[in-house]
Amino acid sequence: MAVGLGPLPPLRSVAGVRLGTARAGLRRQGEQDDLLLVELAEETRVAAVFTRNAFCAAPVTVARDHLASESPRWLLVNAGNANAGTGPDGLAAAEACCRAVAAASGDRKSAVLPFSTGVIGEPLPVQKLVAALPAARSALDSDGWAAAAEAIMTTDTLPKGVSRAVDIGGQQVTVTGIAKGAGMIRPDMATMLAFIATDATIPVETLQNALERAMATSFNRISVDGDTSTNDACVLLATGASGIAIEDADACTTFTAALSEVCTELAQAIVRDGEGATKFITVRVDGGADSGECLRVAETIAHSPLVKTAFFASDPNWGRILAAIGRAGVKDFDLAQVMVALDEVVIVEGGSRAPGYREEDGQRVMDRDEITIRVDLGRGQASEVLWTCDLSHDYVTINAEYRT
Repeated sequence: MAVGLGPLPPLRSVAGVRLGTARAGLRRQGEQDDLLLVELAEETRVAAVFTRNAFCAAPVTVARDHLASESPRWLLVNAGNANAGTGPDGLAAAEACCRAVAAASGDRKSAVLPFSTGVIGEPLPVQKLVAALPAARSALDSDGWAAAAEAIMTTDTLPKGVSRAVDIGGQQVTVTGIAKGAGMIRPDMATMLAFIATDATIPVETLQNALERAMATSFNRISVDGDTSTNDACVLLATGASGIAIEDADACTTFTAALSEVCTELAQAIVRDGEGATKFITVRVDGGADSGECLRVAETIAHSPLVKTAFFASDPNWGRILAAIGRAGVKDFDLAQVMVALDEVVIVEGGSRAPGYREEDGQRVMDRDEITIRVDLGRGQASEVLWTCDLSHDYVTINAEYRT
């Protein structure tokens, strides 16, 4: 059950983007659509960030190559099969799918960016995918965002989408995004898949910079299980259909702030819908000498199976948090300066149990669905925030039975 995550909010259409879905039958079970086709207006500018996993999937390689050669007109996304670990045949399959999309529109295959998510190591059933393309093409609609958010899901229990109307110099532009992901999530380009669009006119370099800045404090600050996928990708589209240009510094700042809000909400939705999650946990580390050591501490806490299982049990076993902090590799660590709290309850001061801490106070916090772990290292002014979830029996079941 997703923690504090409800049905999709209304998603604003973005002029210059049409989305269509269809059922290709790539999933192992279920009757829902599993194929998404996105049509982009001519001159759409595209920025993207991809997985840093060296064993990247075939569609990641193809999408990178195509994006480097020309401005895309189409995105093709399938769920149910990752087309990863498939070697040269996987690359050929991704190219074949792009070729099929291009053939129906008179474009070059390099104008198509492919994306896949699902089971790793199995051949992509190209014929099934290509056979479903006409239905996806017929379904193309500027209001297709909600259907798209559902079509790209794998182990997600709910679709994820966000919209913002942004005022730029007295004129309004739209930013709408969708994302999928619930497992194999960690802070290393951790989106799984995300697609965000705006109707503003933005140069590619500015667009890429805005995306990378937004990613740094959103998708790269989440962890469900500490695993990085082979298929992660986040794409930002600027159609220019509104005629409103993002050029001066103030406009760029305003747009990037709105984009960061969208990315953060989508990233948090992924954690809230983490596989088997029952708690949404914010890890905040203050008082670091620099951002890097704050992140190391936060990530060590967020990735610790012992910490995560204690939260699933609602057990205020704060010794596990302390142990995680201690092994995070902070140099010249002074235990006497460390403070640890669960929400408003201080549990550690001076490297040991706080004099005023009572087990019942810790239990009161641990019984909540949403909890903040606060750590102050007492070493400087740096701080970082990361979002994670607990580790439950259901997480093990979902992943043990993923292919069955």
